[in-house]
Amino acid sequence: MTRLVWYELHETMESAILREKRLKKWKREWKIELIEQTNPDWRDLWQDIASTG
Repeated sequence: MTRLVWYELHETMESAILREKRLKKWKREWKIELIEQTNPDWRDLWQDIASTG
């Protein structure tokens, strides 16, 4: 992995794990659609989350 192109925040670790398990079952095209809804240019989001800490 060289770029962070999508992430979600969750209230609990349990809800994050449940979401991750669900996403792993998705088709690749659905995952790409999810990314492009919020990050159509596939910009690296790492600096966005690194600077909020």
